[in-house]
Amino acid sequence: MYNLIYRRLTMDSPTKKPTNNLAQRLAALGFRLIAETLNDFIARATTGKWSPLKILEELARLEGQDKARRGLERRLSRARIGRFKPMADFDWSWPEKIDRGLIESALSLEFIKEGRNLIFLGSNGLGKTMIVKNIAHAAVLAGISVLFRTAAELLDDLDCDSPELRRRRLVKYTRPTLLCIDELGYLSYDDQAADLLYHVVNPRYEANRSIVLTTNLAFKQWNTVFPNATCIATLLDRLTHHADVTLIEGKSYRVRESENEADERRKVRRKKSPASKK
Repeated sequence: MYNLIYRRLTMDSPTKKPTNNLAQRLAALGFRLIAETLNDFIARATTGKWSPLKILEELARLEGQDKARRGLERRLSRARIGRFKPMADFDWSWPEKIDRGLIESALSLEFIKEGRNLIFLGSNGLGKTMIVKNIAHAAVLAGISVLFRTAAELLDDLDCDSPELRRRRLVKYTRPTLLCIDELGYLSYDDQAADLLYHVVNPRYEANRSIVLTTNLAFKQWNTVFPNATCIATLLDRLTHHADVTLIEGKSYRVRESENEADERRKVRRKKSPASKK
């Protein structure tokens, strides 16, 4: 078998273009990278006088790397995480209250293996979204299927007239190993929205698939987001059972940045003013 593969890959000289048929057959077998770089591969094999075993080892190595790269690209695309700052840029000293140990543990992804949920509570501008996006990105790099959506995007997507279409869309949110729901509480919805969210949370609860959720509201205030909804208690029961709930308190990073920028502009204006030059 080795000799057959070796003869087939090296039957042409390094300068002779391989037949399209061979490249097409390799591509059909799933060897995409080798099919695309067949001339170079044969040239290196011929010049290096590779043995049949060496050819197979190099083919497996290159195709394995390419498959991993394409898989990562697919997971990143499907996750829809978007742009974010790395945790190395997170200022742990700014929040007045934050459970750094829990967050660093979450970044190790152990909670996903245990099928636990994570819920981050806190006012706007304290880095909740940044933390969750870093967790989601770490999960993607670890080969885990992830979907990141704001609560508004998720509920708008599920709010359709066709029951069949809604069922298909629900699968999109129940299937990933990790679902991240950001910014719940920023907008108000009707009681149907609470039911839609429940139909996402409950199947994931039964399948032990993790949810990471951020909200700016205490649980007792969720009835202001979903007024007249009868499933709030059950929804919260499913979310918080086997969950770590952590509170982040402090002043908004964005407010601090705005204040710092205003201070810098005032300093510049004072330096440019005629009085400062006297």
